[in-house]
Amino acid sequence: MRAVARDVFDLLTFRISAERMERFGNRHLLLGLGATWLVGIGRWWDDPNAVPMQKAGIGSVAYVFLLALVLFAVGWPLRPKRWSYRHVLTFITLTAPPAALYAIPVERMVSMSTATQMNLWFLLLVATWRVALLCFYLSRYADFSWWKTMTATLLPLAAIVVSLTILDIARGVLQFMGGLRDDNASQLASNVVHWLGFMSILAIIPLSLIYVGAVVAAWVRPKQSAAAGSHETTGAGSEPEPGVGEAPSADAESAAPGAEDGR
Repeated sequence: MRAVARDVFDLLTFRISAERMERFGNRHLLLGLGATWLVGIGRWWDDPNAVPMQKAGIGSVAYVFLLALVLFAVGWPLRPKRWSYRHVLTFITLTAPPAALYAIPVERMVSMSTATQMNLWFLLLVATWRVALLCFYLSRYADFSWWKTMTATLLPLAAIVVSLTILDIARGVLQFMGGLRDDNASQLASNVVHWLGFMSILAIIPLSLIYVGAVVAAWVRPKQSAAAGSHETTGAGSEPEPGVGEAPSADAESAAPGAEDGR
Protein backbone atom coordinates (compact mmCIF):
# COMPACT_ATOMS: atom_id res chain seq x y z
CA MET A 1 0.00 0.00 0.00
CA ARG A 2 2.97 2.30 0.53
CA ALA A 3 3.85 2.00 -3.15
CA VAL A 4 0.25 2.85 -4.09
CA ALA A 5 0.32 5.93 -1.86
CA ARG A 6 3.57 7.00 -3.49
CA ASP A 7 1.99 6.60 -6.93
CA VAL A 8 -0.92 8.79 -5.87
CA PHE A 9 1.39 11.47 -4.47
CA ASP A 10 3.52 11.50 -7.62
CA LEU A 11 0.40 11.67 -9.77
CA LEU A 12 -0.98 14.64 -7.85
CA THR A 13 2.40 16.38 -8.17
CA PHE A 14 2.74 15.63 -11.91
CA ARG A 15 5.82 13.42 -11.47
CA ILE A 16 4.59 9.91 -12.24
CA SER A 17 5.74 8.15 -15.40
CA ALA A 18 3.55 6.47 -18.00
CA GLU A 19 5.01 3.09 -17.08
CA ARG A 20 3.98 3.51 -13.44
CA MET A 21 0.51 4.68 -14.44
CA GLU A 22 0.20 1.62 -16.64
CA ARG A 23 0.58 -0.51 -13.51
CA PHE A 24 -2.49 1.00 -11.81
CA GLY A 25 -4.43 -1.97 -10.44
CA ASN A 26 -7.16 -2.96 -8.02
CA ARG A 27 -5.48 -1.37 -5.02
CA HIS A 28 -5.21 1.96 -6.81
CA LEU A 29 -8.89 1.82 -7.77
CA LEU A 30 -10.01 0.86 -4.27
CA LEU A 31 -7.92 3.63 -2.74
CA GLY A 32 -9.33 6.12 -5.24
CA LEU A 33 -12.92 5.08 -4.59
CA GLY A 34 -12.31 5.31 -0.85
CA ALA A 35 -10.86 8.80 -1.23
CA THR A 36 -13.80 9.83 -3.41
CA TRP A 37 -16.25 8.53 -0.83
CA LEU A 38 -14.52 10.31 2.08
CA VAL A 39 -14.30 13.56 0.14
CA GLY A 40 -18.00 13.28 -0.67
CA ILE A 41 -18.78 12.89 3.03
CA GLY A 42 -16.50 15.80 3.90
CA ARG A 43 -18.24 18.10 1.46
CA TRP A 44 -21.55 17.88 3.33
CA TRP A 45 -20.70 16.85 6.90
CA ASP A 46 -21.41 20.32 8.35
CA ASP A 47 -24.46 21.18 6.21
CA PRO A 48 -27.70 20.68 8.16
CA ASN A 49 -29.74 20.85 4.94
CA ALA A 50 -27.89 18.03 3.16
CA VAL A 51 -29.95 14.97 2.26
CA PRO A 52 -28.84 11.52 3.52
CA MET A 53 -27.46 10.55 0.09
CA GLN A 54 -25.19 13.59 0.12
CA LYS A 55 -24.00 13.05 3.67
CA ALA A 56 -23.27 9.40 2.86
CA GLY A 57 -20.97 10.40 -0.04
CA ILE A 58 -22.88 8.20 -2.48
CA GLY A 59 -23.41 10.99 -4.98
CA SER A 60 -19.67 11.63 -5.32
CA VAL A 61 -18.96 7.96 -5.97
CA ALA A 62 -21.69 7.73 -8.61
CA TYR A 63 -20.41 10.92 -10.23
CA VAL A 64 -16.91 9.56 -10.90
CA PHE A 65 -18.31 6.54 -12.77
CA LEU A 66 -20.29 8.84 -15.06
CA LEU A 67 -17.43 11.28 -15.59
CA ALA A 68 -15.04 8.44 -16.42
CA LEU A 69 -17.50 7.15 -19.00
CA VAL A 70 -17.70 10.57 -20.66
CA LEU A 71 -13.92 11.00 -20.79
CA PHE A 72 -13.43 7.45 -22.05
CA ALA A 73 -15.99 7.98 -24.83
CA VAL A 74 -14.36 11.25 -25.89
CA GLY A 75 -10.83 9.86 -25.86
CA TRP A 76 -11.36 6.50 -27.55
CA PRO A 77 -12.01 7.79 -31.12
CA LEU A 78 -8.68 9.63 -30.95
CA ARG A 79 -6.91 6.25 -30.76
CA PRO A 80 -4.77 6.84 -27.68
CA LYS A 81 -1.71 4.70 -27.13
CA ARG A 82 -3.20 3.16 -23.96
CA TRP A 83 -6.90 3.39 -23.10
CA SER A 84 -9.51 1.56 -21.07
CA TYR A 85 -12.55 2.58 -19.06
CA ARG A 86 -11.15 0.96 -15.93
CA HIS A 87 -7.91 2.92 -16.14
CA VAL A 88 -9.70 6.21 -16.79
CA LEU A 89 -11.97 5.50 -13.81
CA THR A 90 -8.95 4.75 -11.62
CA PHE A 91 -7.30 8.01 -12.66
CA ILE A 92 -10.45 10.04 -11.98
CA THR A 93 -10.82 8.58 -8.48
CA LEU A 94 -7.17 9.26 -7.67
CA THR A 95 -7.71 12.98 -8.32
CA ALA A 96 -10.17 13.13 -5.39
CA PRO A 97 -7.79 14.14 -2.54
CA PRO A 98 -7.54 17.86 -3.50
CA ALA A 99 -11.30 18.15 -2.90
CA ALA A 100 -10.61 17.63 0.81
CA LEU A 101 -10.48 21.44 0.90
CA TYR A 102 -14.27 21.38 0.74
CA ALA A 103 -14.36 19.73 4.16
CA ILE A 104 -12.92 22.83 5.85
CA PRO A 105 -15.86 24.41 7.75
CA VAL A 106 -15.10 27.99 6.75
CA GLU A 107 -18.71 28.97 7.53
CA ARG A 108 -17.92 28.44 11.21
CA MET A 109 -14.74 30.48 11.10
CA VAL A 110 -15.62 33.62 9.14
CA SER A 111 -18.68 35.55 8.04
CA MET A 112 -21.01 33.95 5.52
CA SER A 113 -20.06 36.35 2.72
CA THR A 114 -16.36 35.68 3.28
CA ALA A 115 -17.03 31.95 3.47
CA THR A 116 -18.81 32.12 0.11
CA GLN A 117 -15.81 33.76 -1.52
CA MET A 118 -13.45 31.25 0.09
CA ASN A 119 -15.56 28.34 -1.13
CA LEU A 120 -15.47 29.72 -4.66
CA TRP A 121 -11.70 30.03 -4.47
CA PHE A 122 -11.51 26.45 -3.19
CA LEU A 123 -13.66 25.36 -6.12
CA LEU A 124 -11.46 27.24 -8.60
CA LEU A 125 -8.28 25.78 -7.11
CA VAL A 126 -9.55 22.20 -7.08
CA ALA A 127 -11.05 22.47 -10.58
CA THR A 128 -7.84 23.95 -12.02
CA TRP A 129 -5.74 21.28 -10.33
CA ARG A 130 -7.92 18.48 -11.69
CA VAL A 131 -8.02 19.90 -15.22
CA ALA A 132 -4.23 20.20 -15.16
CA LEU A 133 -4.02 16.57 -14.00
CA LEU A 134 -6.28 15.50 -16.86
CA CYS A 135 -4.03 17.29 -19.36
CA PHE A 136 -1.03 15.58 -17.77
CA TYR A 137 -2.73 12.18 -17.96
CA LEU A 138 -3.75 12.56 -21.60
CA SER A 139 -0.33 13.82 -22.62
CA ARG A 140 1.81 11.33 -20.71
CA TYR A 141 -0.30 8.18 -20.46
CA ALA A 142 -2.43 8.38 -23.63
CA ASP A 143 0.52 9.92 -25.53
CA PHE A 144 -1.61 12.66 -27.10
CA SER A 145 -0.08 15.65 -28.83
CA TRP A 146 -0.68 19.00 -27.16
CA TRP A 147 -3.59 19.95 -29.43
CA LYS A 148 -5.27 16.57 -28.96
CA THR A 149 -4.79 16.96 -25.23
CA MET A 150 -6.40 20.39 -25.14
CA THR A 151 -9.29 19.28 -27.35
CA ALA A 152 -10.00 16.11 -25.36
CA THR A 153 -9.88 18.17 -22.16
CA LEU A 154 -11.86 21.27 -23.09
CA LEU A 155 -14.53 19.72 -25.32
CA PRO A 156 -16.23 17.57 -22.64
CA LEU A 157 -15.99 20.42 -20.13
CA ALA A 158 -17.59 22.86 -22.56
CA ALA A 159 -20.26 20.30 -23.50
CA ILE A 160 -21.12 19.72 -19.83
CA VAL A 161 -21.42 23.45 -19.11
CA VAL A 162 -23.55 24.05 -22.22
CA SER A 163 -25.83 21.13 -21.32
CA LEU A 164 -26.27 22.38 -17.76
CA THR A 165 -26.96 25.89 -19.06
CA ILE A 166 -29.61 24.65 -21.50
CA LEU A 167 -31.24 22.61 -18.74
CA ASP A 168 -31.11 25.69 -16.49
CA ILE A 169 -29.49 23.76 -13.65
CA ALA A 170 -25.97 25.16 -13.93
CA ARG A 171 -26.42 27.52 -11.00
CA GLY A 172 -27.64 24.74 -8.74
CA VAL A 173 -24.73 22.52 -9.77
CA LEU A 174 -22.25 25.31 -9.05
CA GLN A 175 -23.77 25.88 -5.63
CA PHE A 176 -23.64 22.14 -5.04
CA MET A 177 -20.00 21.82 -6.07
CA GLY A 178 -18.88 24.92 -4.21
CA GLY A 179 -20.92 24.36 -1.09
CA LEU A 180 -22.53 27.79 -1.43
CA ARG A 181 -25.21 28.00 1.24
CA ASP A 182 -25.74 31.73 1.67
CA ASP A 183 -28.80 33.29 0.03
CA ASN A 184 -26.59 36.07 -1.30
CA ALA A 185 -24.42 33.47 -2.99
CA SER A 186 -27.19 32.81 -5.49
CA GLN A 187 -26.49 36.03 -7.39
CA LEU A 188 -22.75 35.39 -7.36
CA ALA A 189 -23.33 31.87 -8.66
CA SER A 190 -25.57 33.26 -11.40
CA ASN A 191 -22.85 35.65 -12.55
CA VAL A 192 -20.26 32.89 -12.66
CA VAL A 193 -22.64 30.54 -14.49
CA HIS A 194 -23.53 33.16 -17.09
CA TRP A 195 -19.85 33.81 -17.80
CA LEU A 196 -18.98 30.11 -18.01
CA GLY A 197 -22.00 29.41 -20.19
CA PHE A 198 -21.15 32.24 -22.57
CA MET A 199 -17.53 31.13 -22.95
CA SER A 200 -18.53 27.49 -23.41
CA ILE A 201 -21.08 28.31 -26.10
CA LEU A 202 -18.43 30.28 -27.98
CA ALA A 203 -15.92 27.44 -27.68
CA ILE A 204 -18.12 24.40 -28.33
CA ILE A 205 -18.30 24.76 -32.14
CA PRO A 206 -14.57 25.29 -32.88
CA LEU A 207 -13.67 22.59 -30.35
CA SER A 208 -16.09 20.19 -32.03
CA LEU A 209 -14.60 20.90 -35.45
CA ILE A 210 -11.07 20.38 -34.16
CA TYR A 211 -12.17 17.16 -32.48
CA VAL A 212 -13.72 15.80 -35.68
CA GLY A 213 -10.55 16.65 -37.58
CA ALA A 214 -8.44 14.92 -34.93
CA VAL A 215 -10.60 11.79 -35.10
CA VAL A 216 -10.38 11.65 -38.90
CA ALA A 217 -6.61 12.13 -38.77
CA ALA A 218 -6.25 9.44 -36.10
CA TRP A 219 -7.99 6.85 -38.30
CA VAL A 220 -6.79 7.90 -41.78
CA ARG A 221 -3.08 8.39 -41.19
CA PRO A 222 -2.37 4.82 -39.99
CA LYS A 223 -4.06 3.49 -43.14
CA GLN A 224 -2.03 5.81 -45.33
CA SER A 225 1.18 4.76 -43.59
CA ALA A 226 0.29 1.09 -44.00
CA ALA A 227 -0.51 1.61 -47.69
CA ALA A 228 2.77 3.46 -48.23
CA GLY A 229 4.71 0.69 -46.51
CA SER A 230 2.99 -1.95 -48.62
CA HIS A 231 3.78 -0.02 -51.80
CA GLU A 232 7.45 0.28 -50.86
CA THR A 233 7.64 -3.44 -50.13
CA THR A 234 6.03 -4.29 -53.46
CA GLY A 235 8.35 -1.94 -55.31
CA ALA A 236 11.42 -3.41 -53.65
CA GLY A 237 10.31 -6.96 -54.55
CA SER A 238 9.90 -6.12 -58.25
CA GLU A 239 13.44 -4.85 -58.80
CA PRO A 240 15.22 -6.64 -61.68
CA GLU A 241 17.85 -9.23 -60.85
CA PRO A 242 21.44 -8.10 -61.26
CA GLY A 243 22.59 -8.42 -64.84
CA VAL A 244 19.18 -9.14 -66.32
CA GLY A 245 18.32 -6.72 -69.08
CA GLU A 246 21.45 -4.66 -68.49
CA ALA A 247 23.79 -3.49 -71.21
CA PRO A 248 27.13 -5.34 -71.49
CA SER A 249 29.82 -3.84 -69.35
CA ALA A 250 32.91 -2.21 -70.76
CA ASP A 251 35.11 -5.07 -69.52
CA ALA A 252 32.97 -7.61 -71.34
CA GLU A 253 33.18 -5.63 -74.58
CA SER A 254 36.96 -5.33 -74.32
CA ALA A 255 37.33 -9.05 -73.64
CA ALA A 256 35.36 -10.03 -76.73
CA PRO A 257 38.06 -9.22 -79.38
CA GLY A 258 40.63 -11.16 -77.40
CA ALA A 259 38.45 -14.19 -77.41
CA GLU A 260 38.05 -13.96 -81.19
CA ASP A 261 41.84 -13.70 -81.67
CA GLY A 262 42.36 -16.91 -79.76
CA ARG A 263 40.21 -18.95 -82.17
